[in-house]
Amino acid sequence: MKKHAALPDFFVDLHDIDASIRLDMKYFTGDNFVGAVINGYLAERCLLTKPAALALQRVQHQLNTFGLGLMVFDAYRPQRAVDHFIEWCGSPGECPTQGRFFPGLNKKDLFNQGYLIKHSSHSRGSTVDLTIIDLADGLPLDMGTEFDFFGPESWFDYEHLSGQVRANRLLLQTVMMQHGFVPFHQEWWHFTLDGEPFTDQYFDLPIT
Repeated sequence: MKKHAALPDFFVDLHDIDASIRLDMKYFTGDNFVGAVINGYLAERCLLTKPAALALQRVQHQLNTFGLGLMVFDAYRPQRAVDHFIEWCGSPGECPTQGRFFPGLNKKDLFNQGYLIKHSSHSRGSTVDLTIIDLADGLPLDMGTEFDFFGPESWFDYEHLSGQVRANRLLLQTVMMQHGFVPFHQEWWHFTLDGEPFTDQYFDLPIT
C-alpha cells in the first residue's frame, strides 16, 4: 500500500472517517473548467478538517436511509491550486472548456464575477463541493447543471428549473444545513462548515 505524506493533525482523510462516501475529485482527474490536473492535486484523496469530515459522515448516514449518498468533487484545496486558477485566467489563447463550463463569460471575468477568488475558503479545510447520488445506480441526482458551471443557472434561487431539479437542490441544501454547513448562493454544490476551526488561515499542503 502506498504511504501518504504525513498530514497536519487538524486534517483527516475523509475515507478514514467514512469510506462509503464517493469521490470524483475533479481537480485531480483533469475533468474541470481548466481542462487539466491542477497544481497541488497529486492523489485522489479528500482532505478536510476533522469537524467537517465528521459532519459529512452524519449527512451520509441520513441520506443512506433514503437510498442516497454523497459524491464529493473537491474539499481542501491547496493555495497553489488557487494560484494555478489565477495564472490560467490571465493566460492568452482559446479556451476549449468555455462552452461547457462558462459559455456566458470570458475566463478573465471569472474572478471579476466572484466565481473564483484569490483566497478560497477551500484552502481553510472546511469547505466541500459535492452532490447527492442514487445508491441504486451510483448516478448523481439531476441538479440542473454540472459541477463548476459558472453562470446564474448554478445559483440556488435560479427560477428556470424543473420541479425535480429544484427539489434535488433543496434536498442537498437542507440536509447539509441540518448538519452545520452554510451554502453559497452562486454554487449549488458549495458548502462551508459553520464554526470552522480556521477562519483566516489558508494552507498550501499538497494532496499526496
